[in-house]
Amino acid sequence: MLRKLRLTLAVLFFVAVTALFLDFTGTVHAWLGWTAKIQFLPALLALNVGVIVALVLLTLLLGRVYCSVICPLGVMQDIVSWISGRRKTKRYRFSYSPEIKWLRYGVLGLFVIALIAGIGSFVALLAPYSSYGRIASNLFAPLYRWGNNLLAYFAERADSYAFYETEVWMKSLPTFVIAALTLVVLAVLAWRNGRTYCNTICPVGTILGFFSRFSLFRPVLDAEKCRNCSLCSRRCKAACIDYKNHRIDYSRCVACMDCLDACKHDALHLQYRRKKTTGPAAEKPEQAERIDTSRRRFLSTTAVLAVASAVKAQEKKVDGGLAVIEDKKIPVRATPIVPPGAWSARSFAQHCTACQLCVSACPNGVLRPSTDLQKLMQPEMSYERGYCRPECTRCSEVCPAGAIRPITVEEKSSTRIGHAVWIRKNCIPLTDGVECGNCARHCPSGAILMVPSDGDDMNSVRIPAINAERCIGCGACENLCPARPFSAIYVEGHTMHSVM
Repeated sequence: MLRKLRLTLAVLFFVAVTALFLDFTGTVHAWLGWTAKIQFLPALLALNVGVIVALVLLTLLLGRVYCSVICPLGVMQDIVSWISGRRKTKRYRFSYSPEIKWLRYGVLGLFVIALIAGIGSFVALLAPYSSYGRIASNLFAPLYRWGNNLLAYFAERADSYAFYETEVWMKSLPTFVIAALTLVVLAVLAWRNGRTYCNTICPVGTILGFFSRFSLFRPVLDAEKCRNCSLCSRRCKAACIDYKNHRIDYSRCVACMDCLDACKHDALHLQYRRKKTTGPAAEKPEQAERIDTSRRRFLSTTAVLAVASAVKAQEKKVDGGLAVIEDKKIPVRATPIVPPGAWSARSFAQHCTACQLCVSACPNGVLRPSTDLQKLMQPEMSYERGYCRPECTRCSEVCPAGAIRPITVEEKSSTRIGHAVWIRKNCIPLTDGVECGNCARHCPSGAILMVPSDGDDMNSVRIPAINAERCIGCGACENLCPARPFSAIYVEGHTMHSVM
């Protein structure tokens, strides 16, 4: 019964989080956006104390339920492991293995150092929710959209508009490669050894593993009833059941309850933790001493993490005459552009986990993962495919880590995230001698005026004049400029956002 309840909840959470990355209409986020906000690391970086306390209390009560139910990366590994286990010869294929403490705590230490030093790319590589987000956004979402486009194709021919076609494009090759490699590595590990990643590499698993040592309810192995058949150990994907000595490593147990169903002798039960254990299951004095030492080391590491987090609280291809339209190229920006609501590039880099939920949710194709090594996979703005419409606040609504704070339409329309820069040599009125004014016509803040190119000749072709104080950096001018391959006007980012 407990296992079936856990499986049901795990499937519901997994489907909900996956739907957030697949949805391109914005409707799913309104109902299920909270499933991203209760993920451990995003809640920690957003200083969402209520969520963090709730997850810790849940772990102290029932063990690492977060890992087996809420974390999408953990559930994905369980799905791969379950598929592998469908083969009859492999149904009971796991075995007990001792904890590799130096690896678990070493990775956690590197994770904390990277978090403090602001090495966002390393943090993003290890964060479980972010890793799954990149897999869903870069690998699953394109397949989902191609399926939608196929349905739209057939629906249109049946005079139905129940579906509409969406554009599918690769937002970043490095991020795609990293997502693919992550999926392959995790799938191989899960196929062969179950939860190896969760209990050796994942920093969230290590943190929650410390608290799960003290969980009030836990699977208990009754030495008197146990027949040493090893079925529980061979079914345990966390490799934490030492059936020979009748011990369970609760720091690695993910509370999947598989062992309870596997036991044929009624020797395993979910029980209230006893203060003292007697008999064969009792810990040896030297083992208890080793655990105490590891606890002291972990407490110091956790304290550093908590202090650091508090400090960081923070297409068309042809025109009407069938001439080929040349694709725009990304200009070299001295300062990258981060979304309104981030308030500053530094705050954004410190809080962003590179889960790319905002990239998936952006309806205008403005956000895409950075290829800069220091901010690898963290979103930045570029205007080749669209511009940041003043009425859209989607990215601030879906960000679970506080990297993009919630912002109203009024606040966004008055927030300067960058300023437009005019490139004289690219401007069509000067290169072709024709009138244009596209940038001025579409500027939502009225920051661009067309003035005579020759001050002494009022009839000379007009060129744009930019009022930097009124420019909000939305990129409408850059996106809609007809000059190719580089626009005659582009946006430079601001390291600190300001309000008009």
